[in-house]
Amino acid sequence: MDFQLTEEQRILKESVRRLAERHFAEKAFTWGDEYPWENAKILAENGLMGIRIPVEDGGQGGTLMDAVIAIMEIAKVCPQTADVLQAGNFGAIQQIAFLGNEFLKKEVLTKLLRGETIITPAMSEPNAGSAVTDLRTTARFDGDEVVINGSKVFNSNGDHAGYFCVWCRFGKGVESSGAVIVPDTASGFSRGKVEQHMSGEHYVSLYFDDCRVPKEYVLMSEEGFKKLLQVFNVERLGNSSRSLALAELAYEKSLQYSKERIQFDRPICEFQGIQWKFVDMKMRLEQARWLLYKAVVEADRGLPTTLDSSLAKLSCNEAAEYVCREAIQIHGGYGVSQEFPLAYLYERARGWMIAGGSVEMLRNRIASEILERRFSQRPPRPPKA
Repeated sequence: MDFQLTEEQRILKESVRRLAERHFAEKAFTWGDEYPWENAKILAENGLMGIRIPVEDGGQGGTLMDAVIAIMEIAKVCPQTADVLQAGNFGAIQQIAFLGNEFLKKEVLTKLLRGETIITPAMSEPNAGSAVTDLRTTARFDGDEVVINGSKVFNSNGDHAGYFCVWCRFGKGVESSGAVIVPDTASGFSRGKVEQHMSGEHYVSLYFDDCRVPKEYVLMSEEGFKKLLQVFNVERLGNSSRSLALAELAYEKSLQYSKERIQFDRPICEFQGIQWKFVDMKMRLEQARWLLYKAVVEADRGLPTTLDSSLAKLSCNEAAEYVCREAIQIHGGYGVSQEFPLAYLYERARGWMIAGGSVEMLRNRIASEILERRFSQRPPRPPKA
């Protein structure tokens, strides 16, 4: 297997990095409560939205590897702009592009690709987080409309999104699960108060009280669960890519700092304790990178397998948390200062160990794939009377 980027991919990597440094570096790490809409337009104008989406649907017709290269280079300069790139390449936009009808592609996808708005997945519920098979949000057809009732939690950037990909049930049982694209203008739809994760990233709760949208907004009705999850594996690779990119940024900053920081009349990189940290950091980064690349290469032949995407996310999430934690330790007091980016990088990396599938649930899934059988996490059913 060739583990090197092609010449075209190296050119893409360099050009995206130059674009990021020219347009995004100045305001990086300073966005606060503001969403970088101006950067969304720049990404769209430079062909970085919908990289993998077919040209006939308004995308760039590139590969998933192209999208991974782009998001990693953006993330190393401005993590919040990488969030925009995630929404425009890896998230629910993929579900519209590969599962949506012509109405959704024309009405919704075109706006997303122009950077005019974003769409966010609406999956987690108060009683159905990791247990996405236990959805309680319902949908039913009523003439030319679909009516949705229920609620969702932890919708990242939900206060800024113009559309939501709402996972719901059209009947009883997992086989009845599907999804509806809900505009933020829909009747019966409302958002809760804006809250923050420890990294400062916004999230809101979503409420659907006899929420009505035209039936053309139905992405998948019954029998949609497996197809939705297959495309969701692409979103997990976006999470993996950003995790790895922020870890690489923390690693690079730590290397430079260790050469400049003087203690006992010597740069701290001359101390064995610091050297061993870099060895362990580098080893984890490289292991994660190749599991990510393997999943991406396989995905470019179709859709990523559950095993490959789960291994990639687990490896990248845990490598990122470890590397960012060690980077803080190397920087000492500066590492925990809010005036420097190390604490922020750690907070983002730690959050991604939960978002998009927790590392515990990923282990369960990987074990099922390895052993070729499912293991229920539910308690035994009581015996029939």
